[in-house]
Amino acid sequence: MSTYLVTGGAGFIGSHVVRGLLKRGASVRVLDNLSTGKRANLAEVERDIELVEGDIRDQETVKRCMNGVAGVLHLAARASVPRSVAHPFEANDVNVTGTLTLLLAARDAGVRRFVYSASSSAYGDTPVLPKREDMTPQPLSPYAVSKLAAEHYCACFTTCYGLETVSLRYFNVFGPRQDPQSQYAAVIPAFVTRMVRGERPVVYGDGEQSRDFCYVDNVVSANLLGLDAPRVSGEVVNIACGERVTLNEIIRLINKALGTNIAADYQAPRVGDVRHSLADLAAAERVIGYKPLIKFSEGLARSIDWYRQHPA
Repeated sequence: MSTYLVTGGAGFIGSHVVRGLLKRGASVRVLDNLSTGKRANLAEVERDIELVEGDIRDQETVKRCMNGVAGVLHLAARASVPRSVAHPFEANDVNVTGTLTLLLAARDAGVRRFVYSASSSAYGDTPVLPKREDMTPQPLSPYAVSKLAAEHYCACFTTCYGLETVSLRYFNVFGPRQDPQSQYAAVIPAFVTRMVRGERPVVYGDGEQSRDFCYVDNVVSANLLGLDAPRVSGEVVNIACGERVTLNEIIRLINKALGTNIAADYQAPRVGDVRHSLADLAAAERVIGYKPLIKFSEGLARSIDWYRQHPA
């Protein structure tokens, strides 16, 4: 039985990836400092995993966690554009130095495969759609810069040291267990939880900005494919649904599902936010065999059901 290390495994996406690994019979070790991750996200599987409470920047902790590991799924990050604008050094320290620390330890431990959770924020606000991996990056925020820099480190470790790496550029992931309480909460959990309570969802801008929202099961699939793909050598691939939805359309769909007619609370746009995003998925299919399993509408319906059953 192979052992895999999941960094950030107590977080929203990480906890889903952990369950995906367990379903295939893998041995799972989680490294998480619980700064944003929660033990509750792993409560039902905690007896089936090894949970190490520690920081990805701590070299000794990371070295211990790499012992006997066949592959790393690196999801730990400071994952917020607004927070990175307010705290740029922190974003760089966690997302760049933390990733470099993991790569070095993985190289030294003889790890075979390193799957990195990258970000579509690397594309910035270029008007060209869909976004393709060969486009020139134009990051708009410290978060985007830090995630892009870590991509380059992954590719460098393939070239210089032979560590097999692949970077998965996520587009706006959503689904159950995503935290709606955070100051930097993603739009779908924030919208759904407010509207379930009869409150107006807050929209920064006019609501016509669009995103390629990706249900979390698709991301789990991409991570497992990233581990199994026969040959990866530092590639970067988009992970999304390949469809674009505006924030106003999401509010309309949530109102329809809830049987309500709640209007948005429009506020000033936020610094660093992009206007539109849409992924080209051809490279992801070619490199790791990825195709989205769950379309946006089905993912949104599942998420609404989950948040109604798990009120904040």
